[in-house]
Amino acid sequence: MTPIGLAILIGAGPATGAGIARILASQGNFAVALLARRPGPLQELTKKLRSQVQGGIFEAFPTDTSPKSLSAAFEDIKKHDSFKGLKLRLAVFSVKSGGKAPFLEGSFENFTETMTSYVGGAFAFSQEALKRFFADHGEASLAETGEKKGTLIFTGTMGALRCNAQFSAYGASRASVRQLAQALGREMSEKGIHVAHTIANGSIVDEDGEDQKNGRKMSAEAVGKTYLFLHGQEPCLWSGELDMRPALEKY
Repeated sequence: MTPIGLAILIGAGPATGAGIARILASQGNFAVALLARRPGPLQELTKKLRSQVQGGIFEAFPTDTSPKSLSAAFEDIKKHDSFKGLKLRLAVFSVKSGGKAPFLEGSFENFTETMTSYVGGAFAFSQEALKRFFADHGEASLAETGEKKGTLIFTGTMGALRCNAQFSAYGASRASVRQLAQALGREMSEKGIHVAHTIANGSIVDEDGEDQKNGRKMSAEAVGKTYLFLHGQEPCLWSGELDMRPALEKY
């Protein structure tokens, strides 16, 4: 079956990213461009996904989150034969950030590096995705066409709302991307682009076992299904932010 469009996912790892990509291809009928920093694991994941989704189109584009690298990756995606004739419909920023460290033992360089790579990466990825949305679907406003150009989703965590001790860089970066998503949502809605930020509170694994059935952990595919739900929302009701947690996770 010919794909209905292109989805671009950055943060394509073996857990959350794998489940999202598999659902986007198998249930959303998207061709999926997979972006991640390490070429070896990314190629392995791409090969695995192809074996799991019959006829699925998955292509790997190793990149970090710097503007130069992301610009080159988006240009390579545009030129790739697997995506010929496909319009961008969905872009997902699902990158990990930060770590735990006592504040007085941290350095200014480490703190700002996290902000640059994660928040700056979200900024650069958003710009590239938005430019592609407009190039593929035109500049007309939602009021003129009544049509949704696409969906931009950020995978966030509870750190975007509140932060624990020794997670200053993590909390600052997560909260910043949440604010970026809110600003983009307010600016891009009238232009026909749906921007959503999700808050994943709890562990996400690429499994469907007892922990998922008992509500202890989220499955990565459930996250993918949630993202398809968000993408399927019509202009009369767009969710700007969505909590995601397993049933037994504490609020």
